[in-house]
Amino acid sequence: MALPVLLVAGCSSDSDQGAESDSPSSSASKSPSAAPVKYKTLPDSCESLSKKTVKDVVPKTSNASGKRVGSGDTNDSNSCLWSGLNKYDYRQLTVSLKRFNSDSSLGSGDRRSGEYVKQQASEITNNKENKKPKNSSASGIGQEATAVSYETEKKDSKGKSEDYRAERLVARSANVVVTVDYEGAGFEDGKKPSADDLKKKAAKAAKEALTHLK
Repeated sequence: MALPVLLVAGCSSDSDQGAESDSPSSSASKSPSAAPVKYKTLPDSCESLSKKTVKDVVPKTSNASGKRVGSGDTNDSNSCLWSGLNKYDYRQLTVSLKRFNSDSSLGSGDRRSGEYVKQQASEITNNKENKKPKNSSASGIGQEATAVSYETEKKDSKGKSEDYRAERLVARSANVVVTVDYEGAGFEDGKKPSADDLKKKAAKAAKEALTHLK
């Protein structure tokens, strides 16, 4: 009579093991954990550039402290804008910061920020309103960076069209992306800024903004 008892005990043990492997706690333990991120907060983009840099990049700006753009949780993203008119030369600069957290289903913060760099660049090249878009490398800025120069046309309050030359520089450090949009126009007898000058000053702004990440 001992044999049937042993067989029943064996079946009971197998059943318990199967139930344990299918339990929620067991499945949770096998789920991939989100990788820790380097940056857990963002600085204020309006404080990411010194007044000296602002004066150099946007001469005669009416507000050296910048103007907040957008709303929402500034710890996830925030942007600041500066503009200035020096005689007939107009310049506008926007610095945007965006932070990514790691997500077990979406990937690490670093990976997500890397994808965002490409997305920000393609946003310019895929816009048919932008003329002559040209991608170029931006070495020495963050862990990776890309730049796009282009030309566009805008209308003023009176409906008059003006030709602008612009530069977008996107740089990444770990899980944070800095996007610099810099553009200029020459009103009346003024001339558009050169593509080289725009790229040089956009790079200066991006490098300085990156130093404020903590």
